[in-house]
Amino acid sequence: MTTRAFRDLALSFPGTIENPHFDRAAFKVENKRIFASLHEESGTANLKLPEADQSAFCSFGKGAIYPIPNKWGQQGWTTFELQKIPHELMLDALDTAYKDVFKVKPKKKQ
Repeated sequence: MTTRAFRDLALSFPGTIENPHFDRAAFKVENKRIFASLHEESGTANLKLPEADQSAFCSFGKGAIYPIPNKWGQQGWTTFELQKIPHELMLDALDTAYKDVFKVKPKKKQ
C-alpha cells in the first residue's frame, strides 16, 4: 500500500477530515477524535485500535504491524508499515479504528 492509497482510503470514511498533526497527517471524524495518522517520510501509519483488535492485527501483521513502544501503544495506538500491508487488511484496520471513534467510552471513576 502506498501513502497515497492510505490517504484515499482513510478519507473514504464518512465525515473524515485530514489535518496536520506535528510531522504527520491526522485523520479524524469531524467533531470527534483522531483515529489514524500518516507519516509519509517513513511510509507508516498509526491507528487507534481497541486492545483486543490491536493484538489480532499484530498477529496477522508478520512484524509489519506493532504497538507503538510507549504509553501510546498501551492505549491501542498501532503502527502499520504500509508497503508490507495488503489493501484488504488496511481497509479492515481502518474500519475498526473508525468505528471505535463512535463507541461511548465508560466514564472514569473519580
